[in-house]
Amino acid sequence: MQIGLIGLGRMGGNIARRLMLDGHQCVVYDNNADARAALAKDGATAVTSLAAMVEALPTPRTIWVMLPAGEITENTIGQLTEMLSKGDIVIDGGNTFYKDDVRRSKVLEQKGMHYVDVGTSGGVWGLQRGYCMMIGGDKATVDYLDPIFATLAPGAGDIPRTERPAGADPRVENGYMHTGPAGSGHFTKMVHNGIEYGLMQAFAEGFDIMRNRNQPQLPDGERFDLNVADIAEVWRRGSVVSSWLLDLCASALAKGPELDNYSGYVDDSGEGRWTIAAAIEEAVPAEVLSSALYARFRSRQEHTYAERLLSAMRMGFGGHIEGRGQPPKQGEAS
Repeated sequence: MQIGLIGLGRMGGNIARRLMLDGHQCVVYDNNADARAALAKDGATAVTSLAAMVEALPTPRTIWVMLPAGEITENTIGQLTEMLSKGDIVIDGGNTFYKDDVRRSKVLEQKGMHYVDVGTSGGVWGLQRGYCMMIGGDKATVDYLDPIFATLAPGAGDIPRTERPAGADPRVENGYMHTGPAGSGHFTKMVHNGIEYGLMQAFAEGFDIMRNRNQPQLPDGERFDLNVADIAEVWRRGSVVSSWLLDLCASALAKGPELDNYSGYVDDSGEGRWTIAAAIEEAVPAEVLSSALYARFRSRQEHTYAERLLSAMRMGFGGHIEGRGQPPKQGEAS
């Protein structure tokens, strides 16, 4: 298929590359000329404006927007809406607030266009590993776009199959699914990222407890000089807590158990806050997720070993460079 892609940052550029490796044709745009040139060198058609992208794509057009959530995405989709034609498709693959998706889809529907929201997880490793995707939109449009999603998805790999009911959607075993109408994809990804906060916080606190087990005030015989790097490595192999996040912990700790390269300042990109807001709307208790979010707030005032490990994990999966005293930024998908 032929697709336009706007935003060639940590994830957008590699999404284009993964598509091209499977034979899809990409027209790409970014306001950074170097990013455009790099993709052109890899085989994409680079353009210098949104209008040029619209002109370069055949109808019905498909344009994937992969920009930081918030004003820049809002403005870009607003401009596209004025340029596109009936039957064209806009995909938002960033970490957009799901209520914005619901609103935008109605605006595009009134113009005869289609809107698809794709909660995208894979971080900076997506080119090699593929992207887990949660897709919201009308069924006909999502089915039409299936060749794109099938290429981007990680595939079944060597993960053992779950015994599932006859007729269950086979796409989920390949790492992507149609979650429902517009907004549902980003809602699902929002909760995914809220859970991610809790998992990361649990690892960070656990390793902090182990690291501090050799303190002199503890009773004789109960002080242990634990090698946290080796513990992370052994847990990767057969432990019930083995995971990609643990892999990232092990990698960071192997480079230096004190994590001196990390400040301990931990940003939040918005999804954790939105998840807690949704829990409040639904009157669903979310103690772990709330505590994990508040721990990130606290990290901006005082920095612990646990928070340095949180920073290390965020760098590992998303290439996030933590701010220092800056307001939290809503960024690309993780």
